[in-house]
Amino acid sequence: MTTECLFCELKNQERIIGECDLTITFIDNFPASPGHTLVIPKRHFATYFEASEAELLAIGIAVQKAKLILDKEFTPDAYNIGVNNGEMAGQSIKHLHVHLIPRYKGDVENPKGGVRWILKDRANYWDNKNKA
Repeated sequence: MTTECLFCELKNQERIIGECDLTITFIDNFPASPGHTLVIPKRHFATYFEASEAELLAIGIAVQKAKLILDKEFTPDAYNIGVNNGEMAGQSIKHLHVHLIPRYKGDVENPKGGVRWILKDRANYWDNKNKA
């Protein structure tokens, strides 16, 4: 890990809810919803596409374990799992981090389309698919 990275210098150990040889799992400091959690690799690199096979497996397992913890503590109705890869995708910290975002009934008016709403003009494909 590098000392110039916010995640490599993770200070608040109380936020950590899981760890293995390759990953750390912790509650986000600026949660989008109650229980918003991040899974990061211990090795410093920027994007999902740079992860080794072992790191990808460890991240996947960490996400599954985090879900079990969040299910018990927050009882969400659903989850979004997301990764921002690169500045134009919204990545602000250049250390791979996987968001596990608990979702709750009523947290948005209509959740249909989920992550597609990142590009609002293209999100509602179901009403527009027959207009071409």
